[in-house]
Amino acid sequence: MRVMMTVQIPTEAGNAALKDGSLPQIVGNALEALKAEAAYFTSTDGMRTGLIFFEMADSSEIPPAAEPFFQGLNAKITFSPVMTADEMRAGVGKAMAAA
Repeated sequence: MRVMMTVQIPTEAGNAALKDGSLPQIVGNALEALKAEAAYFTSTDGMRTGLIFFEMADSSEIPPAAEPFFQGLNAKITFSPVMTADEMRAGVGKAMAAA
């Protein structure tokens, strides 16, 4: 299943990670391990935020995906299932057929 992991990094932890050089290393290593399809970075609620899209086979993949951000950046993590436009069209078709 394709998921979006939202990673929110508190300002203090993010500033410390920038100063010691660990922020790009933590994020880069995590993106590589996840084989991220895409990653976008912005700010949300005053925190540095990453939106990372990747395939998750089952829920046992949650801890290894989240822990680098929890441990290295004191991040707040959320996971959301997501779909492409083609997948949404197929899902709507199934929902309409079942109704």
